[in-house]
Order: sequence, then structure tokens, then C-alpha cells
Amino acid sequence: MSHPRTAIVIGAGVVGVSSAYALARRGVEVTLVDRREGPAMEASHANGAQLSYLYTDALANPALLSQLPKLAFGQVPAFRLQWRVDPDYLRWLGAFLANCTAARFRRNTLAALQLALESQVAMEELASEHDLEFGYRTAGKMHVYRSARAWRAAQEIAAMKAQPGVVQHALSPAEAIAIEPALEAAAGGIVGVLHSPEEAVGDPHAFACAMHDLLVRRWGVTAHFDRRVERLDLSDAAAAVILDNGERLAADIVIDCTGSEGGRLLRAHGHRLPIIPMKGYSFTAPAASGSPLVSITDVGARVVFTRLEGGIRVAGLADLGNADRKIDARRMEILIDTARASLPEGAAYGEATGLWCGLRPMTPDATPRIARPHPRLAYNLGHGMLGWTMAMGSAERLARLILP
Repeated sequence: MSHPRTAIVIGAGVVGVSSAYALARRGVEVTLVDRREGPAMEASHANGAQLSYLYTDALANPALLSQLPKLAFGQVPAFRLQWRVDPDYLRWLGAFLANCTAARFRRNTLAALQLALESQVAMEELASEHDLEFGYRTAGKMHVYRSARAWRAAQEIAAMKAQPGVVQHALSPAEAIAIEPALEAAAGGIVGVLHSPEEAVGDPHAFACAMHDLLVRRWGVTAHFDRRVERLDLSDAAAAVILDNGERLAADIVIDCTGSEGGRLLRAHGHRLPIIPMKGYSFTAPAASGSPLVSITDVGARVVFTRLEGGIRVAGLADLGNADRKIDARRMEILIDTARASLPEGAAYGEATGLWCGLRPMTPDATPRIARPHPRLAYNLGHGMLGWTMAMGSAERLARLILP
């Protein structure tokens, strides 16, 4: 395959702008297209904001399989499984269940870990080369466990991940509180804490906006916002996208980075990817006296706490198969109540603002799809709950694939 000189990247979320950056800095003339009014207005906009390089545990695992009856009947508040008669959805569920074995959990988790570690290196290089304002800092991360069984399993998984570049410490509740006093309010139910001191945080929306500005200023990238791509025209000689206003944009290659929408444009060209949406929620509340500085994940409650410049970002819930982009008020109440029960003094919950929901693009094995199935087409899709974490690393993989 020839090396493209021009590229159109569809999608300006964190994966899209990272992909554009990886190509532009290698000399490719890049055009960005996004259906929204600016960068990162959907799944990247207000996610948990944690750059969680070491917590790459695949969602499909034996423990989740054992919970399937409860999940099927809606008895797990943090997780909701939507049932519908859709062949693609049912195939996805079948593939997901097939990945709930110990062997596949190990394979998928370690594959995601490798990509996350590559992403960590790429993000650190970006931060050292460019003065981007997105609240990037090394905050460290703590995974809090409230059951002895889950804590034992967590330590086994941590041992499985042991390799150069992976720094994790198993802490007692008292040791964890000495590092992060905010946990004292919740210490009564804590059995153990896994601490990853080198994990980082950053505002994904601010990142995407800063990256867009850098791309325009440094490499002359052109962006078309408020424009939906209706279809792709591909031939051996060239590629083009047709926009909703009838405009035709041509390039040597088109790259699909459209998240949970991934596959809509590809299906017309014979490519069906196993990606379905999983809806998540977040809110941002003012910091309180008991707010953490270290990023916190309450594993059992499936809720995360991140200190940002604008307050405490709290994110959680997992509504599998739900493609509705509207906020379900009851689900948001559940998230706020869950956060308050987890860290009672973690934020000023009564003043929560920035209520948000987004669609995570899930694959059955928790690994993204990065490929070039046609000389004029590539995609970087399916990052699940770790799009922010994996964005820079997957962009580098994409660039190496296109420009070996």
C-alpha cells in the first residue's frame, strides 16, 4: 500500500484528534470532520477523566458471568442490560459471553494493558513537547475493595500484570488513608486498596480542544464541524466523504474514529465491526472538605472520583445496549446516591452540575479495532470505557499501520 499524503479523520473526540496528531506530525495533510459543533462533544466530553493505564481489566470475566442472572433481571443498580431482538446485538452478547473465561480475561486484559502503557508513553511525550492546557497531572489512583473475595481477586490480577512499567501496591485501609485521608470517611467497609501512584488525570474535553488548536496552528489542519458524513466513496485510486450539505471532500485515505457510531459508514463497504454502545453517566460537583486528591475507584459500586480544576468529576453506571443520548433522571439519581454512599464527604453532592451521559463503544473482548481493510480506508474504533486512556497509544498504532 502506498503512503498517503492526505487524510480525512471522521470524529473529533479524543481518539480522532489523537489520530490526527499522530498523522500530522508525520507529514500527512489532515482534515477533521465531526457532526457536532466542536471537538469532543460526545463520549469524550465529560467522562471519568482518569488516565487509568494499569486498570485495563476486561469487562467480560468469570465473576461477571456468575452475576448474569442478577444482571438479566436488573438487580445490579450500576449495570443495566437492555434486551432487544437484533441479530448484531445478540451476536455481540454471544461473543461477550464467550470471552468470560479466565483464559480470555487474561488475554484481553493484558492486550489492553500493553496498549495503555504505549499510550502513557505517548501522552508523556506529548505533554513534554507541547504546552497544552487540560489539567494534566500525575494524581495516582486507588482501587477500593469492600469484599475479601474481590480483594483477593484484585491482588491476583495485579500479579498477572506485573512487568516493567507497572507500579502497583497492595495497601491496608490504614496505609491507604495515610496517603489519601479522604478515604477515612469510608474506611469502615474497606478491606484493601490497590494503589497505582503513577496514574494521571486530565480533562478530556479540554484536551481535545487544545489538540484541535495545536493541529490548526502547527500543521494547518482544517476542521469541518456541524457536518455529518453521509457516505464514503472508495476506489483503488482515491477516497472521498460526502457530507450532509452535499459537499465532497477528497483525500488519499479516510479514517473512521466515530466511537459508538463506528460501523455505520463501514457496513456499506462490507465491514461489520462488533461494537455496541454502553451508556455511562457523570456529574461534576464542587470540592468539599473530604474530597480526594488521588483518583478513586470504588470497584464494587462501579463509581470513580477524579479531582479536576473545576471540582470533582464522578462517573459510573453501565447501561449495555442503550443508544439513547438523553439523560435518564433516575439513573443520574442512582449515580449521585451511589457516590454519596461510597464517599460521603467526597464532594458537595447537593450542588452537582454538568450532568452528562455518553455512549462508550464496546467490543466483546475489550480491545479496540485498529485496521486498514482497504488501501483508502482505516479505522480506530471500539475503545470501550478506556478511550481517554488508550487514545494516544491507539493513534500511534494507527499511524504506524498507515505509514510503516
